Amino acid sequence: MRIELVNTGDELLLGDTINTNAAWLGQQIAALGLMVSRHLVVSDGAVIKDAIAEAAGRSDVVLVSGGLGPTNDDLTRESLAELLGLPLELNEGIKTHLEAYFAKRNKVMVSSNLKQAMVPRGAVVLDNPFGTAPGLYFPAELSHSRGWDTHFFLMPGPPRELKPMMETLVEPKLRSLLPDGASRAIRYFKVTGLGESDIVERVEKKLEAVPGLILGYCIRQGDVDVRLSGQPGPVEAGTAIVNEHLSDHIISTDRRLMEEVVVQELAKRGQWLATAESCTGGFLANRITDVSGASRVYGHGFITYANEAKTKHVGVPSELLEQHGAVSEPVARAMAEGALKASGADHALSLTGIAGPTGGSEDKPVGTVFIGLASKDAETRVIKAFFPGMRDRFKLLASQTALDLLRRRLFGLRLG
Repeated sequence: MRIELVNTGDELLLGDTINTNAAWLGQQIAALGLMVSRHLVVSDGAVIKDAIAEAAGRSDVVLVSGGLGPTNDDLTRESLAELLGLPLELNEGIKTHLEAYFAKRNKVMVSSNLKQAMVPRGAVVLDNPFGTAPGLYFPAELSHSRGWDTHFFLMPGPPRELKPMMETLVEPKLRSLLPDGASRAIRYFKVTGLGESDIVERVEKKLEAVPGLILGYCIRQGDVDVRLSGQPGPVEAGTAIVNEHLSDHIISTDRRLMEEVVVQELAKRGQWLATAESCTGGFLANRITDVSGASRVYGHGFITYANEAKTKHVGVPSELLEQHGAVSEPVARAMAEGALKASGADHALSLTGIAGPTGGSEDKPVGTVFIGLASKDAETRVIKAFFPGMRDRFKLLASQTALDLLRRRLFGLRLG
């Protein structure tokens, strides 16, 4: 099945808005065992008509996001209706939804909003409880007059409206369009602590030897996604290879991020985490609290950027700082153990390092970081790492390593 995406909006082309819809839709479609063959971004207005026609001429399915609003340059529904020769008709159900939507918000619905209640004859309305723009599905038979055999899905542009519509209405329809007997699988492995070249060295030749298996990588900051796709048999064979040779470097197989895995495992165990951060300045705490449910596992976060704060808030002895310096194994250890004691948590992570670009020395160059993990029922562990480069990259990789240290302890893996 050949699928194309068309995203509309001047803001996407100007760079004012990052096109997250395309990435998310690609992932959702891949999870169905399918793949987007082409993705096109066009401006608002009449050009959308040409874009849809071009995509329809070579595709089984065209998904369009954006251009369903009430303004004069929102022309997606009108463009497709014109292409297919379908008259627009007022849909009383949508009109009622619009009136209720505005009444609930104590706003007056202006006449231009009625444009959104106009539906091309034969199109199926996709309800949108989160906004004013309903989606539309055009079965392939509506395109036969143009010599096409293409299904069209029109969806709103705002992600808060597009995502639930895609998950609850569009994806089930896409599954139903798959030919009988079609079977395709896709598996993701989120891997940390290994670079792409390391992964290639460990598994690529073995995976390439599996007939019918398609291998792909997506390099991210802090981890690498390894993607296996194909028929279920080859994917299962590839899965066994990845599990054997990447083993404890695999964070998740369901695309969860490191912080999600850690927070959810702590919640499952009923355990609490505290943090003491110097060089990352709260970045680790931010990642943890980005996870829904973090309040059940995370109670204390100490940002001890200055030496005085390390002593005052987590009890690092001043003589330890004087003797070894803030960026050292003994101080990372004392920070973790001090945070554990001050918070009463089950585990505490600490980070102290040199983010740069200044402040390094021959013994402790920019990018050096010490990471400590103290736990109630285990020996404190401190590791030294080196992440030279930009400050934001340093913070991300340092926090990733800290979370991985805790993940390994929680799952009984080797601590590096």
